[in-house]
Amino acid sequence: MESIVRPAPVLAAFSILLSVAFLIMGNGLQLMLLPIRGGLEGFSALQIGLLGSGYFFGFVLGCAFTPRMIMRVGHIRTFAALVAIASAAALGYPMAVEAIVWIILRLITGFCLAGLYLVVESWLNDQATNETRGGLISTYVTVNFTVITIGQMMVTLFLPSSFILFSIASVLVSLAAVPIVMTRSSQPPPVTVVRFRPMQMFRLSPTGTVAIFIIGLATGSFWALAPAYASTVSGDISDAAWFMSAAVLGGAIAQLPAGRISDHVDRRKVLIGLALLCVTVGAALWLTSGTKLAWFALAAAFGAGLLPSYAIAAAHVFDFADRSDYVEISAGLLLLNGIGSTIGPLLSSASMELLGNPGFFMANAVIQIVLMGYVGFRLSRREGLRIEEKQTFDLGTSAAVSVVGDEDAVHLSDLVVHEPN
Repeated sequence: MESIVRPAPVLAAFSILLSVAFLIMGNGLQLMLLPIRGGLEGFSALQIGLLGSGYFFGFVLGCAFTPRMIMRVGHIRTFAALVAIASAAALGYPMAVEAIVWIILRLITGFCLAGLYLVVESWLNDQATNETRGGLISTYVTVNFTVITIGQMMVTLFLPSSFILFSIASVLVSLAAVPIVMTRSSQPPPVTVVRFRPMQMFRLSPTGTVAIFIIGLATGSFWALAPAYASTVSGDISDAAWFMSAAVLGGAIAQLPAGRISDHVDRRKVLIGLALLCVTVGAALWLTSGTKLAWFALAAAFGAGLLPSYAIAAAHVFDFADRSDYVEISAGLLLLNGIGSTIGPLLSSASMELLGNPGFFMANAVIQIVLMGYVGFRLSRREGLRIEEKQTFDLGTSAAVSVVGDEDAVHLSDLVVHEPN
């Protein structure tokens, strides 16, 4: 009997990954464009910070409410509806250049993106087997970093004062619907909805839980305000785009090395090292004025300190977790990080209002020092796990995705909330 040759998981999920590419590319363009255009329109640092907070608050709401939408009408209809709303929102910015309108539009976009990510991530989870899930989710994370960089660089194609860049963002988001709607893959089963129990996570791993929230403060500030900082300092849109791209690529490159190091060293010490790198590089960016190449290199180093932190902190939590807790923990950490990301831009924008551009790095330094202080305190209260007691670092488990855990983990969980009949 001839054996059946199954396509590789990545090939089987190609349409989903293509949708992700269009979606994140459009979002990456908006992440870069809106703070820059807001600065040109005279928005204050606080107003630009509120754009970021609005997005992440919408994201938190989306995490809470869109699973019910998926359970009611299915993945494809939910995806199509949210894509249409997000695409329309992208066109709303140049039509109504008012800070309050933009904040509302960012909230709507964040809500839609949370639901869209949930659809594609649950679909990827369903496509994978227990053996291939880690590799597939790692591919998904790699695609995320790659296409968000491409989207950021698109801001250099046209003047940010024009309508065209917003139109491109809208087109990219709209195109994300095509591969999903046309896919021949069967829809995954209804998503699992779990209760958010932060105190339960805190009792399991105080360091990881608090760190995830603090990391949200820092990363939320970065995504919301770094484009405006880079544009103001460089005076050139292209240089600002390269600065952001260097930071994202630095973070992407550092993910796996940082994770592998944390397998052999107490992950809490790795978190302290990453935070110290952020503070040091932030100070260098604040105090020095070197060549463009040095500026971009420092941006890459800053991203290498900032962006891998979530995965390291999440891996530390999973070290103490049973498989039956994986579903709750992955969803809970993502939501907790989103809450931190909502608050972070407000803190950093207030600092920038007082100190100007250096306030961005001052706020980052304070956040990272708080992180180092708390993690250092926990080091003195709880011994680290031995290497053989740790879970091997797996980006597919510890990345910031909304669906983590194999089928057994889902079925084992007593926290899954099923829609009543």
